[in-house]
Amino acid sequence: MSDSTYRVGYALASKKEQSFIQPSLIEHSRQRGIDLIKLDPTKPLLEQGKLDCVIHKLYDDYWKQNLNEFREKCPNVPVVDSPEDIERLHNRVSMLEVITQLKFPVSESERFGVPKQVVVMDPTVLRGGGLGELEFPVIAKPLDADGSAKSHKMFLIYDQEGMKILKAPIVLQEFVNHGGVIFKVYVVGGYVKCVKRRSLPDISEEKIGTSKGSLPFSQISNLTTAQEEKNKEYGEDRSLEKVEMPPSSFLEELAKAMRRSMGLNLFNFDVIRDARDVDRYLVIDINYFPGYAKMPSYEPVLTDFFWDMVTKKSHV
Repeated sequence: MSDSTYRVGYALASKKEQSFIQPSLIEHSRQRGIDLIKLDPTKPLLEQGKLDCVIHKLYDDYWKQNLNEFREKCPNVPVVDSPEDIERLHNRVSMLEVITQLKFPVSESERFGVPKQVVVMDPTVLRGGGLGELEFPVIAKPLDADGSAKSHKMFLIYDQEGMKILKAPIVLQEFVNHGGVIFKVYVVGGYVKCVKRRSLPDISEEKIGTSKGSLPFSQISNLTTAQEEKNKEYGEDRSLEKVEMPPSSFLEELAKAMRRSMGLNLFNFDVIRDARDVDRYLVIDINYFPGYAKMPSYEPVLTDFFWDMVTKKSHV
């Protein structure tokens, strides 16, 4: 154990605290001489003892003011991350503009972008179309991406009839067949880790012509699970083991460019591989301070990050 002890304060919602501040993370950090300190967001940070770093995922106005006062008085203490920079990810339009504005060299073999999408602010537009250059099927997502239950309410829309359940403001995004697999890329400072997860199954031309209305994502997820169980019964191998990962160097360069552009240290992004063009990758979502406990070996990764922060080795 290190001789000196560093104090990393955290301010998280109770559910986030339960999932992230695991005994294993506390112990890993302690072995490196880092104490994880629970902060009281209702009290001034300046009155909560010496802090060498602050991590947080709270968004109310009082907390932002509290953080600002702390940053003014303690400019050399890293705050992970700036509320102003996080704010950009709370809107599904400004979120993906991060990707369209990136300019960095990648190999000829891998290209990146975002799906086509339109924002509908006027409810009357939904009744009369509102697709712009998009074609059915489309994915409907709330404009706000603030982590609330409402922000996760998404639908697959097959036709105009399906649009009737939507409420503005809403984001309509083209559905791209991607082999039913999503790549979740976790970023912790300079560390990048990609894992594979099941996603929406591909939609055939035949199904596009016969499917009607809309389907909530929760129902699609249940259908996917049921289909996987059925496949196992008939001996069909649908293992994700056979799905090839995107090149790690490509993902690392993309993550580095995103980190610099956004000014954020803790985030993940979801990537799909276009089934029509396997060298084309689309970023469909970016989340701040995701569920890192789901990431393999998250304890040493986060401990290394805390160490870099308190010793000022890495700071956006």
